[in-house]
Amino acid sequence: MGFDSFFGNPQAVDAVREMLASGRVPGAMLFVGPDGVGKKTLALMLAKAMVCEHGPRDFCDRCGRCRKAEQMFAAAREDLARRREIKETARRVEGLVYFDLQLIEPLTKFILTEQIRQLRAIAYTRPFELPRRIFIIDDAQTIHWQAVDLMLKVLEEPPETTSIILVCPNAYELRSTIRSRCSRVPFSPVDETLIQELLAREKNLTPSQQALAARVAAGSVARARAFDPAEYERRRKPWLDFLEATARRLPPGTSPDWRLLLESARALNENRDDFEETLKIGYALLADLLYVLLDPASRAVVNLDLQPRLMAWAAGLKLGGIERLKSGLDQAYRLQVRNVNPQLGFETLGIEVISGSESDRR
Repeated sequence: MGFDSFFGNPQAVDAVREMLASGRVPGAMLFVGPDGVGKKTLALMLAKAMVCEHGPRDFCDRCGRCRKAEQMFAAAREDLARRREIKETARRVEGLVYFDLQLIEPLTKFILTEQIRQLRAIAYTRPFELPRRIFIIDDAQTIHWQAVDLMLKVLEEPPETTSIILVCPNAYELRSTIRSRCSRVPFSPVDETLIQELLAREKNLTPSQQALAARVAAGSVARARAFDPAEYERRRKPWLDFLEATARRLPPGTSPDWRLLLESARALNENRDDFEETLKIGYALLADLLYVLLDPASRAVVNLDLQPRLMAWAAGLKLGGIERLKSGLDQAYRLQVRNVNPQLGFETLGIEVISGSESDRR
């Protein structure tokens, strides 16, 4: 175990190792980069290394302190899961107790004011069982606006025995005064070749499925590990039907398949809980259509297994049709945010794309 087990982003690992070796670990750090590349995982590792009996450059995961650290983080995860099940927001923060090592995450859409107030209340007290207190705030961009000033006051006067690690995908979602008080550790998307090697070791996928999973993951190790080919194809099928109904170039005098259009529009709206994921697949297919239209040999295409169909659809849509689809997906997202059923929007979009494509050909 230790930092050598961390996958990808060697520059981030080197940065934390240098901090540890120098004995000057900052009191406030910001781990920033895309989702799923290991920011929180490395933060947890760093916390262990800061208390490990066999430091300072690494952690053993075997000593009493490392085991205690794992127990504290496990208890924090259990507590977060229990509190999220409570329906009343006010009751979710009742009786908060923080350990020497504490994982803080959103209990609703936000990290609540009481969570940050509790952090501030104990940050200046001495740790009970370990050499330091370390708070890891995941999704730090979700700190409620009413709690930001409380967080800022702790960062302005950092306690001697406390370290705070903020984790977020985009540093510019945080207030500039918070960013300026943190030492930044940047993370990057993991190389596609490395992800394919990981999938070859860990998942029973065919080479073509590995390639598809690596492209869909877009540099995210977590997303690659969670990739299920059958589930992905199930989610993607309504989009393929929608494109087949709207994008394929028809012989003169042939009517579009209106039944397929209506059925696919209905299927795209069936699972409202996962609608954002449905839209992500749609946007990825649109990007693929643009790539094959402008450069059929592009290595940026995600849905590699659809190359011939993508080329046929792109030829039918042309640039104008792809732009109309993009505007339609943007509108579907806006309707979803407002909790409006987007099925009618997809049906209307399909009709507009078909009508526009026929006009383009004329």
